[in-house]
Amino acid sequence: MPFSLHGIGVSRGYAIGRTYLLQRNQPEITEYTIPDSIIEDEVGRFLNGLTQARRQLREIRERVPTTASAEDATAFINAHLLMLEDATLAEAPVDLIRVHKCNAEWALKIQRDFLVRVFEEMDDPYLRTRKDDVDHVVRRVQRILATDDPAYLNDPDYAELIANRLEGRIIVADDLTPADTVLMQHQGVLAFVTEYGGPLSHTAILARSLGIPAVVGARNARAYLGNDEPVIVDGRQGVILAGLDERILRYYRHKQQQERRQQRELDKLKGKPAITGDGVTIGLYANIELPEDAAAVREVVADGIGLYRTEFLFMNRSEPPDEEEHLASYLHVIKTLEGSPITIRTSDLGADKQVDGGRGGPVSTNPALGLRAIRMCLKDLSMFRPQLRAILRASAHGPVRMMIPMLSAIQEVFQVLRLVAETKQELRDRGLAFDERLPVGGMIEIPAAAVCADQFARYLDFLSIGTNDLIQYSLAIDRVDDEVNYLYDPLHPGVLTLIRNTIRAGHKAGIPVSLCGEMAGDPRYTRLLLGLGLTEFSMHPSNLLEVKRAIQGSDVGALSKIARRLLRTTDAEQYAETLKTIAQN
Repeated sequence: MPFSLHGIGVSRGYAIGRTYLLQRNQPEITEYTIPDSIIEDEVGRFLNGLTQARRQLREIRERVPTTASAEDATAFINAHLLMLEDATLAEAPVDLIRVHKCNAEWALKIQRDFLVRVFEEMDDPYLRTRKDDVDHVVRRVQRILATDDPAYLNDPDYAELIANRLEGRIIVADDLTPADTVLMQHQGVLAFVTEYGGPLSHTAILARSLGIPAVVGARNARAYLGNDEPVIVDGRQGVILAGLDERILRYYRHKQQQERRQQRELDKLKGKPAITGDGVTIGLYANIELPEDAAAVREVVADGIGLYRTEFLFMNRSEPPDEEEHLASYLHVIKTLEGSPITIRTSDLGADKQVDGGRGGPVSTNPALGLRAIRMCLKDLSMFRPQLRAILRASAHGPVRMMIPMLSAIQEVFQVLRLVAETKQELRDRGLAFDERLPVGGMIEIPAAAVCADQFARYLDFLSIGTNDLIQYSLAIDRVDDEVNYLYDPLHPGVLTLIRNTIRAGHKAGIPVSLCGEMAGDPRYTRLLLGLGLTEFSMHPSNLLEVKRAIQGSDVGALSKIARRLLRTTDAEQYAETLKTIAQN
């Protein structure tokens, strides 16, 4: 009998194939005290484990093809290598072995638990999911310590993957590392399903980049699915279908054919302008997490980068990056884009700074409402000034804009503008070039800022609406909390009113307004946002062509009238009907 399992679709597409259940449990950690005479031997055993883990990752990296789509994979493997070099994993367990006389496995577990707690306290969803990377790296070292066998092919993580023919299989696992994902692609794996993970995990990002249909967070999938069982994975809807009959198979084979045809049609839109049916030109920009993502921006021929997140520079290190490190990463993107505009967001780190290039301190009771983003930067100028200098210096090499996250008060804008002016004078004194007219904009992601958007628009050069935070702050829910995330509603009238208010404030002040949250990349919302007056979208590169297609079939004049009617509607049924009308126009 057919049945379905549900998770989070993180990479669109459909896969039809047989399952391969990957059973990999964390080794049992034995905790024991060691005598003084062998403490240094135990330290050596731990350090040898780190060395073998680095060797394994380097060998996996050699397997990554030299293609643009695989650059993300290399970057993530490099991030794991950096973790293995970082003092929080490479040195802290050594201190634990020496001070507490505990075995290497126990020391590593203690440090792992500490790091995971730190990441879980972070308010930024992207950074919070980085605890998965700690687990991936620690698990690799623990398995080496458990087997004491450094040979790459004897690593339990990968022996099982390599020894079996995986071509045409759908992997079902508890979780997968970025290295797993790379190896699976080379084995011809059709898709993967994991019981854990979220849309912002490294493996989810890699799945989108490599074009592998994937569903994560499908709890207990291995309990319901048998090995070598025919299944269908719908990466768009986050559904796994089992107990298949010919009718279901026929339907999804047709969906696959449709998907291939649609992708061929979408590819024809590359390089073509995004112009609505009534002649309105729309700007389509891309969001990137890492410098290597810029290659994907070029691939879809975006108008530029609307959001360059810089948090990666602060990760896996005990000290913040210096000016030259910032500059090098920005110049890499500028060079890749060859003249297209780039919007660099200043650091949007969370409240807890004990890891990843921040400053130690007590954990906030509610990090989402605590010391983060521009609040942190203005408090710690030793972290902020090097980034300001680097952004300004980068502006001498291409069209760069600077964007400030999480503005809540106009006084923050004044502080930033004063610091920018001081930094410009400092660079003049040093004889370093920069764009004297570097545009400075702000993210509107706090409801108070959206309500007072006209004040921000008076002093800034552009605005960008961050709907991910704007929605959760407006509705008082954490979108990654399973208990309440069903309330996360981009179409809530209050949210749409805040978006419209911000767009109007920008238009009135004569400055551009973009939208860079997940709504921007979802074609279901494209026509609604056009009706609210939005003319600049910024999204993951993989979504850009679908949004462009929605734009080209739209009539902004008609949509504007319907959107105004929508926001005047108080009846729930009529509100829903008006939304349907917008989707069809």
